Amino acid sequence: MPSPEGRTPHPRLKLAVVGGGSTYTPELIDGFARLRDVLPLEELVLVDPAADRLELVGGLARRIFAKQGHPGRISWTGDLDAGVDGADAVLLQLRIGGQAARNQDETWPLECGCVGQETTGAGGLAKALRTVPVVLDIAERVRRRNPGAWIVDFTNPVGIVTRALLTHGHKAVGLCNVAIGFQRKFAALLGVSPGQVELEHVGLNHLTWERAVRVAGEDVLPELLAEHGDTLADDLRMPRPLLDRLGVVPSYYLRYYYQHDAVVRELRSKPSRAAEVAAIEQQLLGMYGDPALDEKPELLSRRGGAFYSEAAVALTSSLLRHTRDTQIVNALNRGTLPFLPDDAVIEVPATVDSTGATPLPVRPLEPLYAGLVANVTAYEHLALEAALWGRDGRKADRAGARNAVFSALLAHPLIGQTDYADRLTDALIAHNREHLTWA
Repeated sequence: MPSPEGRTPHPRLKLAVVGGGSTYTPELIDGFARLRDVLPLEELVLVDPAADRLELVGGLARRIFAKQGHPGRISWTGDLDAGVDGADAVLLQLRIGGQAARNQDETWPLECGCVGQETTGAGGLAKALRTVPVVLDIAERVRRRNPGAWIVDFTNPVGIVTRALLTHGHKAVGLCNVAIGFQRKFAALLGVSPGQVELEHVGLNHLTWERAVRVAGEDVLPELLAEHGDTLADDLRMPRPLLDRLGVVPSYYLRYYYQHDAVVRELRSKPSRAAEVAAIEQQLLGMYGDPALDEKPELLSRRGGAFYSEAAVALTSSLLRHTRDTQIVNALNRGTLPFLPDDAVIEVPATVDSTGATPLPVRPLEPLYAGLVANVTAYEHLALEAALWGRDGRKADRAGARNAVFSALLAHPLIGQTDYADRLTDALIAHNREHLTWA
């Protein structure tokens, strides 16, 4: 690891990407290739149990590096221990159950009149229950094999997964692309470079607001809303008057809270996003197998994850090269938002260096936002308790575990009614039985 006293170069960086067979991976590879001066990789290992996908993605990754003249070595393996051995950082991008499980997360909650979404509400809880135990097992193996490695988590639900990692003592930081997406969008609208735009981004993962947008130290958010409010409202699929009344830019995920019933009607009227993504993935994998393809295809932009690679490169570089710069990440609260427990994971600007991420001070959060943040934080605490059932000395009995799931659903502001929580608990267990050791 570099010395915390200064920016010590790290000449032999090795990274491992767990979930390297994802169709997202060429986006990440493209970022590593373009930004090699920021993060000078010597070796990159893609780790995934899906050998067929890994071969396609790995081959394209090598061609992208070759085309852009990157000297780094790319390999792939289904052996986690071998892949993370000697790695300076391990990036997690997992989807337990694949798009099939995501499709269920997005559909069965609708039967109860609740939003079906892969990170929010009942579907988000199902994803957390499938994901947290697997991520913790991976992290334990990383720690045994390579205790100095950083874990960068891009796996949803990022807030809950990162909280699980940190409360179990792992060296981890959570990352989401919402903030960098806003930064790039605002920069384009304002006609400035992204590096000139500083966001006052605050909240929880997938529950954030941009309370200020600063250029050269001046807050230009009022100007941005006045001149480009229609564009922003269209992108967020929220009413323009709502943005004007709030005076902030909410993340897209606030739609599920501010317009819940309208979103449920919309989701019931069309195929799931998971079905759409599954079709895109099949096309992408076919393209990745073309030996003439040596760049990320345009179709990948429809897959999601815009600017994911640039955020990942910047964060990993800061952790490994001790840059002490400011990035928007998921990290322990530790008093930053005083109405939340210290072990809550919040998404705010933080100073990042070789010791981890330290949130910067935050202005007091208005009650309109603080109330929702506190509510969802309580849900996330209960969601993690449910996800850990059968681990860490917790009994694996079905009745206790079911009650933990019920409690998390009852606490969620998008559910909150006992009849709904009961029905959703039974549906969640029925659709995820193979992933729940106690079921």
